[in-house]
Amino acid sequence: MTLTTDRARRRVDGTDWAALAEELDTYGSARTGRLLTPAECRDLAALYEKPELFRTTVDMARHRFGSGEYRYFTHDLPAPVAALRAALYPRLLPIARDWAARLDRPAPWPDALDEWLERCHMAGQDRSAQILLRYGEGDWNALHRDVFGEMLFPLQVVVGLDAYGTDYTGGEFLMVEQRPRAQSRGTATALEQGHGLVFTTRDRPVRTRRGWSAGAMRHGVSPVRSGHRHSLGLVFHDAS
Repeated sequence: MTLTTDRARRRVDGTDWAALAEELDTYGSARTGRLLTPAECRDLAALYEKPELFRTTVDMARHRFGSGEYRYFTHDLPAPVAALRAALYPRLLPIARDWAARLDRPAPWPDALDEWLERCHMAGQDRSAQILLRYGEGDWNALHRDVFGEMLFPLQVVVGLDAYGTDYTGGEFLMVEQRPRAQSRGTATALEQGHGLVFTTRDRPVRTRRGWSAGAMRHGVSPVRSGHRHSLGLVFHDAS
């Protein structure tokens, strides 16, 4: 059965978004409830073998991004990917606007995702940034940010497609916060199959004695120790 936008919205709405926002404020990442069934996860992971669905494939070792592969979907997104993206955007939007207000930044994101993406395209960011990642034993992803141009949405979501501890071990999602005049702080999260992890694209608001400042953050993946790990990356701005 195809995951429709209505069904995706009901699943997204099942998350405690007030608690998620609080956790995001504290750590820069937070788990959602279940977004996909195990069967839907397997179906999405299997799409990796259909190159016609993707605009490009990236060999991470070749570019010194780590080890493993990922593929960017074309704009003709599979129905579950489009449905999840559409359902998550209105839930993430209030958090994005709140963060922008605290950091005294513009909040250029309209209520409608399509309108925001149209603005990205008008600014020259017109390539799909939705991503399917595949890691094998020993593969990893270097710490980085997914900033593809001036048009930036501050939050994104990664969904685990394989069962941690069964289909693979290792491969935890990493976040490192660069703290001013202090040692960096890191977190490691095991992605649950079918569950999402919301995380900051670039930084998060941090309260200081002088008010709010931007806490710089990067994300990556620890080495996979066994098996294969697939994940779906949902980005809410397009790439240049």
